[in-house]
Parts: sequence; C-alpha cells; structure tokens
Amino acid sequence: MSMNHSKKSVNVIRPGILYVVATPIGNRDDITLRALNVLREVDLIAAEDTRKTRRFLEMHALKSSLISYHEHNEAERTPKLIAKLKKGLSIALVSNAGTPTVSDPGYRLITTALADNLDVIPIPGVSAVTTALSVAGLPTDSFVFMGFPAKKKSKRRQQLSDLASETRTLIFYESPRRILTFLGEINAAMGDRYLVLAREMTKRYEEFLRGRLSEIVRQLKGRSDIKGEITLLVAGSDKPGIQSWEVVREQIRTAVMNRRDSLSEIAREIAAKTGMSRNKIYTQALKIKKEIESE
Repeated sequence: MSMNHSKKSVNVIRPGILYVVATPIGNRDDITLRALNVLREVDLIAAEDTRKTRRFLEMHALKSSLISYHEHNEAERTPKLIAKLKKGLSIALVSNAGTPTVSDPGYRLITTALADNLDVIPIPGVSAVTTALSVAGLPTDSFVFMGFPAKKKSKRRQQLSDLASETRTLIFYESPRRILTFLGEINAAMGDRYLVLAREMTKRYEEFLRGRLSEIVRQLKGRSDIKGEITLLVAGSDKPGIQSWEVVREQIRTAVMNRRDSLSEIAREIAAKTGMSRNKIYTQALKIKKEIESE
C-alpha cells in the first residue's frame, strides 16, 4: 500500500506530543490514513499488547518502536512515558482494538500528561460503541455507555436497578462467557426489553441479533458455543418513573442486601425514584429482609 502522500495528509509529528490513536476493532482496513501516518512517524508506540500491535503494523508495512502499556503496568509505565514526552519524544497510545481509554487502558497516562501541561491529540477512528449504535435501530440522539458491567454480582445488580427507569439507549460491553448470566440479570431488573446484540463486528462472522431479550436468550442457548466480544444495546424505558412491581422488588432486594441504610431510608429513595407507595415498598423491604436473614 503506497503511502508516499503521508506528509500531505497530516501535520508533521510534533515533539513531546501524546497521540491517542484509534485502531480497528476487527477489519484491519478500518484505519484512517492519518492514523497510519502518526503510527509511522512517532518515536514510540505505547500498546496494550505489543504482539497484537506489531502484527497490525506489519500488515501495513510499518516498523515502529513499541512499549507495552496495559492495566497491570500502567502505574509503573506512566511516569516513564511522561518523562519521555518531556524530553521531546512523540508517543502514540493504542489499545488492542478501537479507541484507547474507552473501556481500555490509557486514562492514567492521559490525565497525568494533561496535569503536566503536555499536549494530548486525538486521532479518531473506530469505536465499538458508535459502530453498534449506528446500525442498531435504537435512538441515537442520547445514550448511556456503561462499558463492562461490574464484576461483583451485587454491584452489577445495583447498576441495573439504578438504570431500570432510564429512558435513553443503554450500551454495555460483555464477554461471550458471561453474556447469558448478564441477560438474566437485565431481565430481572428491567423486564423483557428490546435488545440489539452485536457480535464480532467488522469481522468475518459479524452478527447482529435484534429482538426481545427472551428471544435472544433462546437463540443463544440453542448454540453449542458463543464466541467474540459483545456489544449489547438495551432499549430505554418507555415509561419513565413507572416500573413493574417485579422490577421494583428486585431493586428493593438489591438495596437491602448491599446497603446499611435503614429500611425507611431505602423505602423513601425507591419511592421517590419509582413513584410507588412508600408504605408498600417499606412492607416489601421488611419481608425481603426476613427472607434474607432466614437463608
């Protein structure tokens, strides 16, 4: 692939600059000319996985210096990279796929660079969030991106409970190994919502499943295996402030199990959020507390 025009399509790389470069989420051709130019010209590329990034660079005939930068070494590597920037080196930050810092490492490096008055320049490109949203058929004027749900079950249920009355489109990342469990938790908190499940986007086996949560669960359970990272889009509530009693009961149970607040305070907060009777919620909280204590 000829890139003789590289200098014409992007400003000359400036010293002491941190470039945040978006890379493909699957299809290797989903990379901008500007991104290729930056990756070619910078002094160093900080990569989430140097092996994956090196393979990608080789596909585009690029030879650049790499250093690993991921969640397990970012505390150690950040000051070293900042020191290099201060000495005038230019650095590109890339993740394994998509836009860095969007559920990927990089936040610490960027905030530290900004705190030290260093320039941070975005090189935009692919993001799984916008890629899935663009073809989902769900409202795009406003949405809530949650990234990967909490690992702890109780915290995850609390997140979903808090989002039950949200009217905007909800977007999550999830692994194929945990997706069925997560869909069950969404059903418990929000009911049988309309969903779009995007899997293996831009790759050979790209797939979009659209329909009610219960139908998507049936399809997935009928498969011998589920592969590929998943972007899940959930339709917002069509009745803001009004939720089914089953959903509210789940919110009460989550609050009773995970908070030290009095039952009266829990009832007050949930009543204010749902518009339901405070006394009814308090009575249910008492019942749930007794059930939990007897378990």
